[in-house]
Amino acid sequence: MIRIATRRSALARAQAHQTGVRISERTQKPFELVPMSSTGDDHPERRIDAFDVKGLFVDTIRQSVIDGECHVAVHSFKDLPSEPHPDLVVAAIPGREDPRDLLVTREGRTFASLDANAIVGTSSERRRLQLLRVKPGLQVLPLRGNLDTRLRKVAEGEYDAVVVALAGLKRLYTPPERGGVGALELPLKAVPLEPGEMVPAPAQGAIAIECRRDDARTLSLLEAVDHRPTRKAVEAERSFLATLGAGCTTPVGALCTLTGLGGLELLGMLGDPTARRVLRSSIAGGFDQGIEIGRTLAEEMREALGA
Repeated sequence: MIRIATRRSALARAQAHQTGVRISERTQKPFELVPMSSTGDDHPERRIDAFDVKGLFVDTIRQSVIDGECHVAVHSFKDLPSEPHPDLVVAAIPGREDPRDLLVTREGRTFASLDANAIVGTSSERRRLQLLRVKPGLQVLPLRGNLDTRLRKVAEGEYDAVVVALAGLKRLYTPPERGGVGALELPLKAVPLEPGEMVPAPAQGAIAIECRRDDARTLSLLEAVDHRPTRKAVEAERSFLATLGAGCTTPVGALCTLTGLGGLELLGMLGDPTARRVLRSSIAGGFDQGIEIGRTLAEEMREALGA
């Protein structure tokens, strides 16, 4: 039996269940979910930037693996701190879900057709700066809570729109037998934001499966679910993030894609909240050069922004 540590939210449990099924199919090992709350979950009323904790959405989940209570932890990769953990390793990164963000409204508005002074909910500084870069009259208000709570704020008219990750929406609103909650019944429509409109968070849409560095048996099992192209893309995005020394509240975006020639192309976004400035740039490299191109792009953009 493989014990999987996960956050308690419906979305976290859905993605952990789907990951557990994938592990079980490839290893013939049954799995069990062990839901628990993180520091961030325990204080939903606080703004994310008010915490003096790294990895506030993964801290207790990680500790359960370190303590031997669970074999693996399943995370949304974008929640992990950029610094590697001394006792844990990301043993597998399954194939990635669509990394784009979504604009959710009652009418199915595109970003271009959204009213210039619309009320938009997001607690992400990355999203806020990119929204205001194009439409400076928007009222972008902080919004925390689980995915269902945020969507209901729009359905009930408190917000005109919210921006959420497409991957989370797809994972949560799947049939119960796949770990989800079923179809979305709220009167809402979602339109993807293309990278030209909104650069997603580094590693958005990717799942990180962590285990102890010294757990040879689990490391061996998880080799079966690692997806090399996704790992290479995420390595580039995370290298970009780490070189900038950015945390989960820093306005940084990155998206790495495979080129037709078998290489990598990395799009980066770096924001300056004080000047409300957004810088975007890209770089290309070979399939095994993700870490290098991430580092190079970050250094070039940091210099250009004067950071």
